[in-house]
Amino acid sequence: MLTIEQLDAGYNKKQVLFGLSLEVRQGEIVALIGPNGAGKSTVLKAVCGLIRAWNGQITFNGELTNDSTPAKNVTRGITFCPQGSRVFHELSVQENLQIGGFQLPSRDLAGRIDEALGLFPTLRDRLKQQAGKLSGGEQQMLAMARALIPKPRLLMVDEPSLGLSPNLVRDVFETIVRINRETGVAVLIVEQKVREVLGVAQRVYSLKLGRVAFDGLASELRDNRDKLRELFL
Repeated sequence: MLTIEQLDAGYNKKQVLFGLSLEVRQGEIVALIGPNGAGKSTVLKAVCGLIRAWNGQITFNGELTNDSTPAKNVTRGITFCPQGSRVFHELSVQENLQIGGFQLPSRDLAGRIDEALGLFPTLRDRLKQQAGKLSGGEQQMLAMARALIPKPRLLMVDEPSLGLSPNLVRDVFETIVRINRETGVAVLIVEQKVREVLGVAQRVYSLKLGRVAFDGLASELRDNRDKLRELFL
């Protein structure tokens, strides 16, 4: 579904990714791990179109997307949940969800929102509430629900556990697995909580200084303490 080949990318004159290659297949969960500054978030930004590829190719469903805008990539089936401030705090939950479907005909939007709320029933009772007054876990759920409104084929999630308590982290990962199973959407997830993400992913890429240092089955890496230590040193 998603193929990245020999990607070079960065910010201004600072190169962050060096000849990076990876793929995400239909319907799978792929983890992207590595130490801080390894380039994980940069990969997601390049795929969704927030930054341009300097060299190499990004292909989605056989179509080259190097020069695409984020809006165009949404229509192709790629959505992105960034880390940090995940929602529009001053807007209501419903308004945040409506923004997720900004490209949809109005006749389709209500149905899409209802489908998303089926995955996140807690949000249904909070539609009129300001998003900024939700808990951290609820805000993460809202961000994922909003990203599902366009019915993506690939959902990219950056650090979903950031700032959450251990119990909420578990809930978020369980939700990601449920989304994957119930909708069939493929997931590319950047995460620092390595053992947790390796517990839900089928495959994993580990980055180091902008290059792929490991790729393989998540199960191969999950219990290999020595290899994990090597990848993060």
